[in-house]
Amino acid sequence: MEFGKLCSWEKQGNRVVFQFEKRTGRVEILTPEIFNVFSGVVSEEHRSKAIEGDKSVAVDFTAAEADGAVEISTNAVTARIYDDFKVDFYKADGTVLCRDYRGSRKICAGLSDELKALKEAEGHNVEEQRTEAVEVVKQLEGDEAFYGLGDKTGFMDKRGYEYVMWNTDDPAPQMDNFKSLYKSIPFFITLHKNAVFGLFYDNTYRSCFDMGKESEEYYWYGAADGNLDYYLIAGESMPEVLGNYTYLTGTVPVPQKWTLGYHQCRWSYKTEAEVRQLAADFRRYEIPCDAIYFDIDYMDGYRVFTWNKDNFTDPDQLITDLKEQGFQAVTIIDPGVKKDEDYYVYREGIEHDYFAKDVNGDVYINAVWPGDSAFPDFGRQEVRDWWGEKHQFLLDKGIMGVWNDMNEPASFNGPLPDDVVFTEEDEITNHKWMHNVYGHNMSKATYQGLRRLSDKRPFVITRACYSGTQKYATVWTGDNNSLWTHLRMAIPQLCNLGMSGYPFAGTDIGGFGSDTTGELLVRWYQVGCFSTLFRNHSAMGTRRQEPWLFGKEKLDIIRKYVELRYELIPYFYDLFHEHLSTGLPVMRPLVLEYEKDINTHNMNDEFMIGSQLLAAPVVEQGATKRMVYLPAGEWVDYWTKEHIAGGQYIIRDAPLDTCPIYVKAGTILPKYPVEAYIGTKEQKKLILEVYAGDGEYEHYQDDGLDFAYEQGAYNLYRFSHTGNGELEEKLLHEGYPKYEEIDIKYIP
Repeated sequence: MEFGKLCSWEKQGNRVVFQFEKRTGRVEILTPEIFNVFSGVVSEEHRSKAIEGDKSVAVDFTAAEADGAVEISTNAVTARIYDDFKVDFYKADGTVLCRDYRGSRKICAGLSDELKALKEAEGHNVEEQRTEAVEVVKQLEGDEAFYGLGDKTGFMDKRGYEYVMWNTDDPAPQMDNFKSLYKSIPFFITLHKNAVFGLFYDNTYRSCFDMGKESEEYYWYGAADGNLDYYLIAGESMPEVLGNYTYLTGTVPVPQKWTLGYHQCRWSYKTEAEVRQLAADFRRYEIPCDAIYFDIDYMDGYRVFTWNKDNFTDPDQLITDLKEQGFQAVTIIDPGVKKDEDYYVYREGIEHDYFAKDVNGDVYINAVWPGDSAFPDFGRQEVRDWWGEKHQFLLDKGIMGVWNDMNEPASFNGPLPDDVVFTEEDEITNHKWMHNVYGHNMSKATYQGLRRLSDKRPFVITRACYSGTQKYATVWTGDNNSLWTHLRMAIPQLCNLGMSGYPFAGTDIGGFGSDTTGELLVRWYQVGCFSTLFRNHSAMGTRRQEPWLFGKEKLDIIRKYVELRYELIPYFYDLFHEHLSTGLPVMRPLVLEYEKDINTHNMNDEFMIGSQLLAAPVVEQGATKRMVYLPAGEWVDYWTKEHIAGGQYIIRDAPLDTCPIYVKAGTILPKYPVEAYIGTKEQKKLILEVYAGDGEYEHYQDDGLDFAYEQGAYNLYRFSHTGNGELEEKLLHEGYPKYEEIDIKYIP
């Protein structure tokens, strides 16, 4: 994009509008720490799907010409705008946040046609460096580390890598060099020695993020189409930046408490008898479990909102019986609607014109699980309302959760053509624009439908999403494999999702594709019990991986970590309540808590759960010891109760039954007695483990099911202690029946 010389500028409310030789641009000040840079290429206003409602507040700011630039300042950030709409950002004290690069990109010469043909003939992927319709090139100051961008493969720090935002269902085993996966979350946090900030590029078209791979002098963003529309998000720390980003895009509602329990899934449990046996086995082997999933084979010929009566003769009774045993049922729903004139969902969609079209105006048809299928045009409110109402079919049977899959959107014939006709509310558009938000719109339709139809908090899982989808759905990292590399990658993936506004996330424990081993499965449970979505899932044709299939030793270890998760349910629940006001994730990279400690900046195999627990799982085959880094402070080994000084690396024995866990001195750790399931049962007893030292902790309590807490039906406790002194309790808010017993256990 070329802007040319700056000709004039003026303040218009909370915006400063710039007229350049070739086009206009503006800088909007939403809060003292959030600045929006915008130039309308395809529209004069934002087309955001991530940001809902007006997020601007009254802000005192100044705008004046200084040293060849227009300088806009709040009490937190200064922006300097130059010719060609170059924008540099500084902290209030003058420290550089980020500056536009003034040189040209160093685009390598393309391959000759002959060499490209040779490489392609050998099976190599041939991609050339490219320019984009919308580009922003930022100068590298030298020591930046980059975090976020969703669950892209690879390591915590994205410096030196390149990614593409284009929701992609790629069945190949995920490797570090994957540029795109199922999600497009165009937000990252930059940390360097003197400052921290976030950049959110709110453009749904296919976009590229080169984080210093092309050059050591700059990093760049480019989108194939759409507006120039990005947000500089400042803050004094990484948590503040993340809080400001989630202020824009939303936080995760407090989930139903049972969703934090253990979930069991496979593609597929195909018959009623198989599901009943699965439920019986969980109770027989005394593995706590709250959810059993029904994959695509529960449907009649893969038709959504139907049930396969051949293999499930009485699904209503089955779901009722599962509930009585403490299991909640979760069913998969894909967007593809089978082309079948006798099928009521397809017939209704045709009658009301609810499906995407081809360029000739006919309903667009492509192949997915049911065969030839139509795709709902979720960009329209009336289509979302219709789709949401369809979930009454599931609720009537007692289904408690909905799992959205194949919503990139995926097809068996590759990506949908760019020119498939979709709608963005009341505007006709195409697949290029809507692709990355198709899953977002489907999740929104599902969540809002469930909220209208039920008094329970909706539980929606989605594979594909965009920034802001966290308001409507939890996520998982998609079709991973039973590989040690994928176990290792799970930690940075989940931590970066948390740094991208997604605190409710998980991986398929044990791996979805390929065949797991007993050792790999055990080690994956030791990671999975600390991820917020705690689900074992595997694919048809792979080795079964239910917890009891690898012998008694491994079963006992798996039970130990599932039970640990159930003990920690109130801690996880508290962290979701904290997230509402702070945007902080539950599972956190060490750098989020200790950003001044350079040892944490690329820590890929340890993580925090909240600010009190540190987990250092074993993610290497055969390893029975591992090096653990403990940040500054005093730590207590969870298993041995040994006190250890932080600020050092230690060697910890870690046989197969041990995941090293450390508790910060002074911690007040809430627990529940272990039960077979959470379900709808209310815990009457709270256990508090009080670790020596100074500590304070807020604990949140409600019914774990509905939205009564929004009207004050909750309790909020504050517990505190000093050194080895007695615990003090204060009830900050009372609106719900209190615990019958609080059991305090002092840990010296």
